[in-house]
Amino acid sequence: MKNKYDITVAAKSVFIPEQSDESASRFVFAYTITITNTGGMAAQLLSRHWIITDANSQVQEVRGPGVVGEQPTLEPKQSFEYTSGTALATAVGTMRGTYQMLAEDGTRFDAEIPEFTLSVPRVLH
Repeated sequence: MKNKYDITVAAKSVFIPEQSDESASRFVFAYTITITNTGGMAAQLLSRHWIITDANSQVQEVRGPGVVGEQPTLEPKQSFEYTSGTALATAVGTMRGTYQMLAEDGTRFDAEIPEFTLSVPRVLH
């Protein structure tokens, strides 16, 4: 039987050179997240919790309501895509986290955001 509470999260990231300043150790990345309700019940994204780690093992934790000012409700098989950004002090880092979801039956659950890499092109080989 399919899980009623199942959210799949996919991420793509890009380096934004025009907003970055290497001499000031500021590396800006945009990331596009696609959240798909792969479960059997509608669910609303209430909040997010990000763990952002740079190459110096400096960790930033970001918590807040919704994503890009929205708290989308996803019906089964429906997706929501958004783009946001972050700045790191190093040319490489990772992001991972969870979305706190509320199913239409009142059940709260976490949707895992698998870790993805932020890297300046030509830094990782």
